[in-house]
Parts: sequence; C-alpha cells; structure tokens
Amino acid sequence: MRIRRLLPLLVLVAALPARGALFDDEEARKRVEALRAEVTARMEKLEAASRGQIELANQIEALKAEVAKLRGQVEVLTYEIESTQKRQKDFYVDLDNRLRKLEPQAGAEGKPADARPAVDPAAETRDYEAALNLFKAGKHKDALAAFLAFIKAYPASPFLPSAHYWAGSAHYQLGEYKKAMELFAKLAATWPDDAKAPDALLGQANCQQESGDARGARKTLEALVAKYPASAAATVAKQRLAKRR
Repeated sequence: MRIRRLLPLLVLVAALPARGALFDDEEARKRVEALRAEVTARMEKLEAASRGQIELANQIEALKAEVAKLRGQVEVLTYEIESTQKRQKDFYVDLDNRLRKLEPQAGAEGKPADARPAVDPAAETRDYEAALNLFKAGKHKDALAAFLAFIKAYPASPFLPSAHYWAGSAHYQLGEYKKAMELFAKLAATWPDDAKAPDALLGQANCQQESGDARGARKTLEALVAKYPASAAATVAKQRLAKRR
C-alpha cells in the first residue's frame, strides 16, 4: 500500500532531470542565437565603417585636387589684381602729369609758350577709355583701330605708352605677332620707366615664342628679369625660364 502511494512521487523525481536538460538546451540555443545576432551586427557595423573610410579617403583626394586647382586660380587672380592696381596707379599718375602739362604757360610777352592747339582732356580720356573698353569686350580689331587713331590724334598724351601696349596686345590677339612685337619693343625702348615697360617686354617674348624664335624669347625674358626684377611681369618671366632649364 505504501509502495503504491510512493509510486507517483518516484515517477515525478525521475522526470525532473529530463526536464532540466531540456531547459538547459533551450537556454543554450537562445544564447547562441543572441551571440550570432550580436556578431552579425558587429560585422555589419565594421563593413559600414570600412565603406565610410573609403568614401572619406575619396573625398579627401577630391578635396586635395580642388585645393590645388583653387591655388592655381588664386595665383592667376593675384597677378591680374596686381596688374590692375598698377594700371590704375599709372592712370592717375599720368592724369596728374597731363593736367600739369595743360596748365597755361606764358612766355616773356605774356603769350603761350606752346603754339600747338590745346587738347581737350575730357575727349582724350574718353577716346582712350573707349578703345580700352573695346579691347576688354574682345573686339580686338576695333580696339586696334581705336588705339592707332588715339596714338595719331594725341602724340603728346601721357596715355601714349599704354596705348602702344594695348595696340600691341590687339595685334597679338589677332595673330599679327610681328606688328605686335614692333609696338612692344617701341614702348620698352621709348618709355623704359613707364609701368607698362615690363609688360611690354613680356608681350615681346610672347610674340617671339609664337613666331618660333625660342632663343629670342629667352633673351627677352632674361632682359626683363634683369631690368625689372621686382615687377609682376618678371615673376612670370622667372617661372617660364625655370621651366626651360
């Protein structure tokens, strides 16, 4: 009788280890799945980070190339700004000199010492600026005609060196290198102290190079550097000479 009462208890005790084993296997599977999910998530993060590093490296290289390009543009703009500032300074200096020359000068009898007809300063400045605006607009043929007419109409103008320079530049743009060279050479020889003289020598070297006279171009660049070492044109000449060594 006692054995019958204990039988259910014995069956329950025998079943306990099996249930415990089943519970342990389920828990282990859950942990394995959790670890697998964690490893997968970490791998995905690593792959994403790797892709991000590659994209960042590509962006850095692109930025380096852009910076190099911008540096080149800055150098060009700096030269253009310096040239523009010098032209403006020359313009006001020439204008002041021209106004001084136009002041009435009386001779011993109270008559003007110079019998030449007076030049209208406003017309002179207007004609020069009109020719220069044509050049800036890319109308080189019209600009050339305007500057040549200016040179003829105002032979004593303080703008004469600049007029020669822009006329030579117009010839150069039209591919007329020999005529351009003549005007550049005349400017450098006639007005060596003018602010345009260094630019004229650089323009002369350009014409010689375009005409196939590399040796002559080199000599002109060397003369430019020797005579006007502090000019912006000399800086360009030095760079070109360095490349030819």
